[in-house]
Amino acid sequence: MKIPFDNNKLDRLMDEQNIDFLLITDKDSVQYLLGGYRFFFLAHKDSIGISRYLPTIGYPKGDLENSFYIGNGLEKQQQDVEPIWIPNIVNNQWTSSQAGIDAAENIRKLGYDKLTIGIEFCHMPSDTYIKLKENLPNVKFVDALPLMQELRVIKTPEELEKLELVSNYITRSMEKVMTTTIPGTNTFDIAEELRRDEVNKGLNFEYCLVAAGACYNRTPSKKFTWNKGEVLSLDSGANLNGYLGDLCRMAVMGNPTTLMQDLLSQVKAIQDAPRKIIRAGITGREIIEIAENEKNKCDPKNHIKFMAHGMGIIQHEAPHLDDTGIVPYPAPYKDRPLESGMVLSIETDLKSDEIGLIKLEDTVVVTENGCKGFGDNIRDWVCNYQE
Repeated sequence: MKIPFDNNKLDRLMDEQNIDFLLITDKDSVQYLLGGYRFFFLAHKDSIGISRYLPTIGYPKGDLENSFYIGNGLEKQQQDVEPIWIPNIVNNQWTSSQAGIDAAENIRKLGYDKLTIGIEFCHMPSDTYIKLKENLPNVKFVDALPLMQELRVIKTPEELEKLELVSNYITRSMEKVMTTTIPGTNTFDIAEELRRDEVNKGLNFEYCLVAAGACYNRTPSKKFTWNKGEVLSLDSGANLNGYLGDLCRMAVMGNPTTLMQDLLSQVKAIQDAPRKIIRAGITGREIIEIAENEKNKCDPKNHIKFMAHGMGIIQHEAPHLDDTGIVPYPAPYKDRPLESGMVLSIETDLKSDEIGLIKLEDTVVVTENGCKGFGDNIRDWVCNYQE
């Protein structure tokens, strides 16, 4: 079978970090390495009995034939109709501790029990790790999470197509909800209507942050309503076959006031500044700096925040651009050039005590000579004239 990822790049990354063997237990990473396969029965909630489902991939560097997969006892039927490339499959896992025991046994048989193994520490249950340590006392365990994100930082054309589709579907659903909601509807019902429309388009709904009027609280609630003359902010995430769309758009019940138009134009100016320079070769620092420079031109009394981060299977995945932002993490792409095929989310929010929350969040893919926006419609005010 065709290997659904760049195994040569994976081997090179393992070489650079002196990792001999990978043991992957994050469901998103497992899905990526298996080309989209995810056990449907436990795809949403993985708790079962007294433990949890833990799909596990063992990958020896440069040795695809000795890779192994540890799955649940019910998975064989799905694998019969959706075969995976890994030749060695063990479908008897009902507890996360058993996954650790089975993985250790296979690692020992392959002769990697005295070498360096990369695991995703934040995605491995403690009982799995305890069993690995008990059964592989001479192994050095190191964190492989940055490596796994770097592996998928450049998206394939097929991945980009999914990201574009999910982004376009989300903004279309937003436009429908924004133009058909009647005055006085509470934000819980608005978010629920958005969820239904996204699901009807074939998406897996994840969340909707919704703010109405001058209230900054974005929790869907029956306490908050969207009324005539007020603004509405919809910030929604949904995924298509695991690939995430995350966008924010603005609406007004009626026509926007002069102040509303001015505030959204400030937000758009900050958003558009980095979009004018994003291309292959640009760094995260340059993106942040040009947005901050544009932000400094705005009225300081308005609380404005800008953030840029990677997008893909998860929120804030590589490339990581900024280590001083709202969500802190190491940022190798702060001074490292971006490459064609990387996908970014850029977002600006402004808080006006008079108007409320004004926010745009865009998704863009880096190209050789610029960038392309996904879900780029309705970046201006969407007007609702319902009575």
